Amino acid sequence: MKSPYQFDLKMILLSSATIAGCYTEPLFAEQRNKPQADIEVINVYAQKRPQAIEEVSIAVSYVDGSRLKAQHIKDSTELAIFSPNLKISQNAAEGTPPAINIRGVGLVDYNTANTSPVAVYIDDIAVGSASNQIVNLFDIEQIDILRGPQGSLFGRNSTGGAILVRSKRPEFASTGYLTLGAANNNASSMDAMYNHTIGDNSAWRLALNHQDYEYSSYNIYEASPTAGMKQTNARLSLLTELDDLQIYLKGYLTDWRGIVQPVGSIGVIADPISGEKCTPQQAGSINCFDNFGFNDGSDDFYAVSVNNDSPHDSNGKGVSAEFSWQLSNRSELISLTAYNTLERSHAFNCDGSPARLCEGVLGLDTHLFSQEFRVKQQFAKHVLTAGIYYADEAIKQANVNDILYDFRGILPADLTATFFYDNHIETESLAVFTQLDYQLAKTLTVTAGLRYEDESLTYDSTATLNAIVDSNDLKGQRVPFYQVADTQSDSGFSGQLAFNYQFSADTHGYYRFANGSKSGGYNGGFLSTPEQAELAAYGKERLNAHEIGMKSWWRAQQLRFNWAAFYYDYNDQQVFMNQPSVSPQKPPVQLLENVADSTIYGLEAELDYQPTNELAVQLAVGYIPHAEFAEFVDPLGNSLTDNRLPFTSKWNVSAALSYELTVADNPLQSVLMFDYQSDYYFDQNMNPYAKQSGYSLVNGHIKYALDNWSVTVWGKNLFDTHYSHLKFDLSDFLGMLEDFKGEGRRYGLDVSYQF
Repeated sequence: MKSPYQFDLKMILLSSATIAGCYTEPLFAEQRNKPQADIEVINVYAQKRPQAIEEVSIAVSYVDGSRLKAQHIKDSTELAIFSPNLKISQNAAEGTPPAINIRGVGLVDYNTANTSPVAVYIDDIAVGSASNQIVNLFDIEQIDILRGPQGSLFGRNSTGGAILVRSKRPEFASTGYLTLGAANNNASSMDAMYNHTIGDNSAWRLALNHQDYEYSSYNIYEASPTAGMKQTNARLSLLTELDDLQIYLKGYLTDWRGIVQPVGSIGVIADPISGEKCTPQQAGSINCFDNFGFNDGSDDFYAVSVNNDSPHDSNGKGVSAEFSWQLSNRSELISLTAYNTLERSHAFNCDGSPARLCEGVLGLDTHLFSQEFRVKQQFAKHVLTAGIYYADEAIKQANVNDILYDFRGILPADLTATFFYDNHIETESLAVFTQLDYQLAKTLTVTAGLRYEDESLTYDSTATLNAIVDSNDLKGQRVPFYQVADTQSDSGFSGQLAFNYQFSADTHGYYRFANGSKSGGYNGGFLSTPEQAELAAYGKERLNAHEIGMKSWWRAQQLRFNWAAFYYDYNDQQVFMNQPSVSPQKPPVQLLENVADSTIYGLEAELDYQPTNELAVQLAVGYIPHAEFAEFVDPLGNSLTDNRLPFTSKWNVSAALSYELTVADNPLQSVLMFDYQSDYYFDQNMNPYAKQSGYSLVNGHIKYALDNWSVTVWGKNLFDTHYSHLKFDLSDFLGMLEDFKGEGRRYGLDVSYQF
């Protein structure tokens, strides 16, 4: 239930940010002569080189790696608390492609062949399709969250923005740490790192991470195994620094094994005989059923009753090489080469019951090779960046979806079938790009960037059915269903033009126009008819963005305050649509289509204030009053005109309060974090059943350091807020919605030794 205090707190936080921005001088003048620790200079890599955050004409949120470790942040799906107007969800359970949304631009789709309009980079290298965007965050230096199109330097599929993850590089010292942790839900963890020098100019670093845990959702169906995951990750890197050459080599391995989180069933049928529906407020209660008379018989949010013998297995590995040549004092050439693979098998049960009504496996095998050459040239106070980029990504799917197996021989044969759909999608991309930061005057810098990209895509989609062709043989026979093969090609420009004006030593203001595009492709998801398979190709989307903002750093007052206002013109937007079938009891129609244009505009602000040596306050506010489709009717005749974009809250407020004191001559730090998302829909229809009410999450930790030892007590979702990652509508098919529940209260203890 939504707390009556959430709206009041939201308005108080917003008012505080506004007051801080308008009345900084008189409010904090008394702090000027206080001896205190400085808010540090923040360098970000938003333009592929380290720059002070105030000098970059892009809205950027910076996350220090130490904050991730202390708060026990496990992977990239937990980053939303650190940036305004950012939402990241595990989507259809952990292990499926995450849903990332920045300023209303995102894609809510579990299909393992699709790409996200928000790019994720690790150590300056793109991870590729959305299945690779679950990034375990261990031994991390920093994360930069870029909001708005990043088409100039980061290219295709960065329409909404980019998340830049920077691992810790080897240091020229012999050092290391070991962290062991235990938590509720039978969880344990281990982080370890060892760094060592080789001679005078080389060093290597080995980082290990292991997580073992069960989920907050628990299964009361005794025949199902306990759901949980074991994740093991390793990264080995080598850094060599010669006179004019720096070499950074890296290899990594990741291995996940376990049983996937069991899905909950939101029954929507009040009377299974008459078919009368429950109201959206009643749906999911013990008085509401699916079409077959099932509910889990419990009002416990986390209790489910589902046939969930659903294993998950992921194996990933990759290598990369970065060479940086210092050609002269003002010129540098960088080569980035990378190759990674991911094999994943993710089983699921989508009816949320003990029956076998909707089960399957998402099978995935991806390979990505990329090469970038980039030169940075400095002319007096001007900087030119230019380069060429090539990528080749191959995606192979081996998917299975078993429909209404328990009703074979009872329901008509065309309603019960096992779908086997295998897709092979290969994408080649070649781009050239350039960007110039030109200082017109001492206080004015102009940034102009342009990128040309040429892309080709081939796809081969083949499906067969196991169907009953003889009523005396319920095992069925394998028969051809469809085969679709074709190619797509596309080329085009993207770019940006920005003006950064320094009003004073403390304040920079900027205007930025930028555009970007997300590639077209083939929706290799579950397609229940050959006609859907023929229509599954989709085209490119484009976004034009205007942004104004101001970044202020009043060092004497220990205050940093950034704000931005943005206006988006979104064209040919790609939207995943889950629509009821025109035939009763048939699986829903799932399409990824280019729908009408849409308009998005909003505001955001970030405040970082340290009034004393002991106390630090951070606040971020995001507000998107308008994010609606223009006039559009989908292929099934449903009007989306003026509908709110899915997965887009109007309000997003996050805050962190940190207090540090000395206990027995050693530092004790306590941090409390808060994140509020106002309500939003999970689909484009503004379906009241597939809606998430506004909710708040509160995290925190207390860390005590003693010589080389430290002890951290941490907690997530401390008030056990009930929320969902996704509610997937199967009401016209099975009389229910899949409910992928968010994690409940988690808490634990980490003990670390550093040497």
